[in-house]
Amino acid sequence: MKYVLITPARNEEAFIRKTLDSVVAQTALPERWVIVDDNSTDRTAEIVESYTKRRPWIELVRRAQDPDRNFASKAHAVALGFERVSSIQFEIVGNLDADVSFEADYMEFVMEKFSEEPDLGLAGTPFTQDGDYDSSKDSFEGENYVAGPCQLFRRDCFREIGGYVPNRAGGVDWIAAMTARMKGWKVRSFPEKRFHHHRTLGTAGKGALRALFSYGEKDYYLGGSPVWQLFRVAYRMTKKPAFTGGLALLCGYCWAAMRRMKRAVTPELMRFHRREQMKKLRAIFRTLLRFKKVDSFRLGRPDNATRI
Repeated sequence: MKYVLITPARNEEAFIRKTLDSVVAQTALPERWVIVDDNSTDRTAEIVESYTKRRPWIELVRRAQDPDRNFASKAHAVALGFERVSSIQFEIVGNLDADVSFEADYMEFVMEKFSEEPDLGLAGTPFTQDGDYDSSKDSFEGENYVAGPCQLFRRDCFREIGGYVPNRAGGVDWIAAMTARMKGWKVRSFPEKRFHHHRTLGTAGKGALRALFSYGEKDYYLGGSPVWQLFRVAYRMTKKPAFTGGLALLCGYCWAAMRRMKRAVTPELMRFHRREQMKKLRAIFRTLLRFKKVDSFRLGRPDNATRI
């Protein structure tokens, strides 16, 4: 399977070498890797240029300054990168954040999954972060979701969902994954591998509690069920920072609800999302009633829906 990668990067000099070294060491190299420098004020572009001189398949693109910078900037940067590869032959396009790393056979492993499953539209793996965090155990997104820092799409799937839809409030990668599922594409995170995310998810430019408050806001404007949110908050209160983390999450959700923040999803996608949350919640209660341990990764087994 031929693939290309697109990486939006802004002020990533602390981590981007790890990402660059991971990709250039792959046993299956991309046809092209477009790194879009999004007006970095540090040495990000300089570091990338040092790699492009030795590897012609890496391309640095400088994005014009955006005076109204917001979370939609990632979608615009990926769209710019996709334009640069549109004339190349490839089957898979990947969004790769500039603060991740993985083993040398990571991309080969994911490409094999695409080869084996023709209806696989979006693939990836769980991820780890410092502090013993593992998304397969510490997140309830599960195997039918692929986290934003490393998402690999079948080209036809990426086109059908409209790529990353610019959304000022964020969640562009989540919307892409859920839209793919809603349209009947298989979305799968394969637990045999991991990538490592070097910056705690959601903390770019903010502290842990501020990030959790933002996640609460995002849960609202992405259409999350208030019932699910209460259980999410209760669960988060058991994690560090104990109690205050869950409280920040709850405050973010309530603040967005009180302001009637405009939702970033269609009514159709919101209904789909809430049905999925209720399925997971019922599965959790069934498991607990049997006095068994909840496997958060396998809660949302794929249904038998066909593509639309």
